[in-house]
Amino acid sequence: MPKILIADDDPHIRSVIRFALARDGLAAIEAADGAAALELVARERPDLLILDVMMPEMDGTELCRRLRRESDVPVIFLSSRGEELDRVLGLELGGDDYMTKPFSPRELVARVRAHLRRREGRVTDGPRAAGPLRRGPLRLDADRFEARWGEAPIPLTVTEFRLLQAMATHSGRVFTREMLMGAAHAEPRIVSDRTIDSHVRHLRAKLAALGAAPIETVHGLGYRYRDEG
Repeated sequence: MPKILIADDDPHIRSVIRFALARDGLAAIEAADGAAALELVARERPDLLILDVMMPEMDGTELCRRLRRESDVPVIFLSSRGEELDRVLGLELGGDDYMTKPFSPRELVARVRAHLRRREGRVTDGPRAAGPLRRGPLRLDADRFEARWGEAPIPLTVTEFRLLQAMATHSGRVFTREMLMGAAHAEPRIVSDRTIDSHVRHLRAKLAALGAAPIETVHGLGYRYRDEG
């Protein structure tokens, strides 16, 4: 049974989410602040995190920043602030999704399930190729959710992995932002261009840290993957 960590300083919200998850067959563990949540991640190894942005001890964005140093566990942010800048910041820090309060518990559970399916590699853009995908130094293994550049691991979020997988599968093809969001999310979703750009910028930064720059900007259109090495 997948294990979900709920981190929120409001016990009522934690209770509502826990009940909604349990009704859908998902186990939940809880933390009232970011510091406690970080300890639980290390001890319990949850399959997904639901993080309140504003928490005592350590807020959700700082917690996500620390997690991304060594973990690709999916993160869904909850916040009473719904401005585009706040959503983009959450995604740039490594979050996979963002919901504003008040929220629908049913929709939250649906998003949790969608992210778990993507992590398990059951949502694909088409028939899965046999074995890992290789493009020069790049190696993507959807079954194990592993990405490598040469021998170095690439610590990607679920969304970043799927964006890279889509572009690398069709090397040289130009992907519009709409096409990329379709590759990253199974369900229809309306997002701004800045949201897509934030995901791609974060992905590029992780590749650049390994001396790689395979993602090109096609001005006025979108992005494409070019084989290196």
